[in-house]
Amino acid sequence: MPHAQLDPTARQDLAAAVVDAKTRKDLTWQQLADAAGLSVAFVTAALLGQHPLPGPAAHAVAELLGLDADAALLLQTIPARGPVTGGVPADPTIYRFHEMLHVYGTTLKALVHEQFGDGIISAINFRLDVKKVADPEGGERAVITLDGKYLPTKPF
Repeated sequence: MPHAQLDPTARQDLAAAVVDAKTRKDLTWQQLADAAGLSVAFVTAALLGQHPLPGPAAHAVAELLGLDADAALLLQTIPARGPVTGGVPADPTIYRFHEMLHVYGTTLKALVHEQFGDGIISAINFRLDVKKVADPEGGERAVITLDGKYLPTKPF
């Protein structure tokens, strides 16, 4: 039976324990995702407190990280999702995503509505991918794909 967390503190504390264990064991997010049998984006989000993991995935990851049965159970609970803190993010990477949405949010909205009509892009039926590619001008670029199902607004 699914259980929900109302207070994000327990999952935040577990996320800190996960990162600590991941660091001590010198594991990558991909290795944890492979153990879970799920995508690296979903498993990383789950381990950072944003999604529940299915039972077998939670147990596999907890074992790899050396976490106890209580942690495996907590990884299966539906979290109180959202940012760890309110306001404008202080972390530079997260801030840049925040900035991108401030700069391009209205553009994305206009383009989505023009192409699809009135509705939203689901963050539930959603895929996320991050790839590093060579920049033709030198260095590297990040290609971030946000792939969400379009859900039209339905009059009632």
